[in-house]
Amino acid sequence: MRALATVLAWCLALAAAPAMAAEPVPTPFVAEVLWAPNPAFGSDGRRHLVYELRIANTTGSGLELKKVEILDEPSGKVLLSLDRDDLGERFAIGGRRGAEATELGVGQFGVLFLHVALDPANDLPRAIAHRISLRLVQPGIDFSATVARTPVVDRPLVVLGPPLIGAGYIAGDGCCDSIRHVRALLALNGHFTLAQRFAIDWEQADSENRLVKGDTKTLSNYTIYGRDVLAVADGTVVSSRNDLPEQVPGALPQGITIDQVDGNFVVLDIGGGSYVLYAHMQPGSVTVKAGAKVKRGDVLGKVGNTGNTQAPHLHLHVMDGPSPLLSNGIPYVFESLKLTAIDKAGTADFDKAEATGSPLTLTPVSPPQVLSRVLPLDLSVVEFSR
Repeated sequence: MRALATVLAWCLALAAAPAMAAEPVPTPFVAEVLWAPNPAFGSDGRRHLVYELRIANTTGSGLELKKVEILDEPSGKVLLSLDRDDLGERFAIGGRRGAEATELGVGQFGVLFLHVALDPANDLPRAIAHRISLRLVQPGIDFSATVARTPVVDRPLVVLGPPLIGAGYIAGDGCCDSIRHVRALLALNGHFTLAQRFAIDWEQADSENRLVKGDTKTLSNYTIYGRDVLAVADGTVVSSRNDLPEQVPGALPQGITIDQVDGNFVVLDIGGGSYVLYAHMQPGSVTVKAGAKVKRGDVLGKVGNTGNTQAPHLHLHVMDGPSPLLSNGIPYVFESLKLTAIDKAGTADFDKAEATGSPLTLTPVSPPQVLSRVLPLDLSVVEFSR
C-alpha cells in the first residue's frame, strides 16, 4: 500500500507539471547511453551506430516499455522506432543475454542493444536523443519523455590490412545485429565493458562452401585451420600467450578461467590509442612476445581452436585499451577486400555448417565487389590479398 501511495503521489505531481515546463519534471525511470556511439562504415555502404542504452525503474510500480524512438538532435527527426515486439528482442534485464523482456520490476534495470543504420545520403547526426514511451502498471498511467542525449563520435576509423590471405573468409557473428559479440556486455571490476562490440569470428569456406569436411572432431578438417595470422598494421606487441592446448571441436570447454578465454592470443598496439586482439591460435604457433615490434603482414601465429571456442577460427577485434576484456570495442575498416557472397540464410545456417559440415547457403555477389575502407557486415564472404 505504501508503494502504491508513493506511485499515486508521483503521478499527481507529474499531472500537475506543465507539458513544456522549463523546471525539472519527475520521470519514473533514468536512462543513459553507456558509451557515445562511433559510426562503423559497413560493406553495405551505410554508416551504422551500434551502442547500448541503460534504462532503470525508479518507482514502486512495474514499468512496461511500449516504444523507443531514436531522434536526431536538434531536428527531432526519427532515425529509428522500436515497438514492443522489437524491444522484446533487444532489451535485456540486467544486460544479460537471454533475459530479454519489455517489463521492468521495481528497482530493476535493463540494457537496450541498439543498431541504427543511417542512409548514406544524409549527414551524420552530431547528437541523438531517445524518446521512451512506457506504462506504469499501477495505477495504469502512460508516460513519455525524451532523454539520454548523447553526442555521436566522429573520430577517424582505424584502417587495417588483411589479417588473413585468401578467399572464402566469412565474417561470423559480425556487425551489426548478431548477438554473440554485439551483446557481450560484461560486468568486470565493478563496471560494464563491451570490448567485442565490433568483433568478427573469421572462418573459411572451401570450394564447396563447407567450413569443415569430414569428421567434425578433427581439427585439420576445418578449412581455416592452420592459416597464417597476419599483423594488420605496424605495431608493438603488448601481450601474448602460446601454451594452451587445442580444444576438441563441437562444444565450448567447461570450467575455463577468465584468463584462458582468448586461448593463445596476441594484443597489438597499433598506435593512436587503438589495440587489436587476435585470439584462439594454435599452441606453439605464436611467434611474438610483449615488446616485439612488428610490421604489417608479419606472421603472428596460426589459426587454432584454443580457449573459449567450439571450432577453429580467428577472433579479431579492435579496442581502445590493451585489455581484451576491460576495454571498449571501437569500429574499424579494412583497407581493401573483395566481397564475393553473403549468407543471407542467417546465423542458424552458419551454425549448422560449422556443426555438421553442410554447405553454407551463400548468395553470390555478382560481380564481386572490390571495396575500400569498409567493415564487412555479418556473414559477408570476402577475399583478402596482400
